Amino acid sequence: MVKIADRIVIDPEVCFGKPVIEGTRIPVHMVLELLGEGLTPREIIKKCYPDLTEEDILACIRYANSLVKNEEIHVA
Repeated sequence: MVKIADRIVIDPEVCFGKPVIEGTRIPVHMVLELLGEGLTPREIIKKCYPDLTEEDILACIRYANSLVKNEEIHVA
């Protein structure tokens, strides 16, 4: 297991090596997808993933932000 961000880890044995929230099998992309659909962090916790905390969800957002911020775009 490799910790790649606060609360975010990658383990080749979990979710095909996709980033997950540490201590869970919940992929970061699933949480981001729910946020993108308009759910609030509290709704995600209440309706989908009661074991998560708001800090876990914020960690997903921070991780996604770091990817976008550091992404290099090459225009041909």
